[in-house]
Amino acid sequence: MGFAQDALAGVKHRWTLLFFALAVCTPVGLPVAVGGIDYTVKPGAGMLWQLGVHPALQSCGIGTLLIRSAEQRIGARGLTRAELGVEESNPRARALYERLGYRAFGRELDFWDVEAEDGSLQRYETMCTLMRKDLA
Repeated sequence: MGFAQDALAGVKHRWTLLFFALAVCTPVGLPVAVGGIDYTVKPGAGMLWQLGVHPALQSCGIGTLLIRSAEQRIGARGLTRAELGVEESNPRARALYERLGYRAFGRELDFWDVEAEDGSLQRYETMCTLMRKDLA
């Protein structure tokens, strides 16, 4: 499985929702960053989810590009806020979101299904800090 498939594996339940998937690709079309926007979770907000940059290309500005693109898409829908949950075990990601203007407003246990090597689904649970940014 490639980077994009790994990053989005286990989020099949979200495919039935109104959302937009984003990918940052190389000139030959290989994805190096992926993420999604769910427009149904919070009224007036786009919820960013499953953001990821290929490990070999982290700290090169690609995550910032991905997030700014997502924010533009959210704003183009007339929504005034972007929200996300960041795993508490991921301080580098939280620092990026804070540099981009996101502020913590709560915590919640989040979970999703991930595909195991044998093809079965397993539930992954993690505590997340909830963050938001006003786009207006």
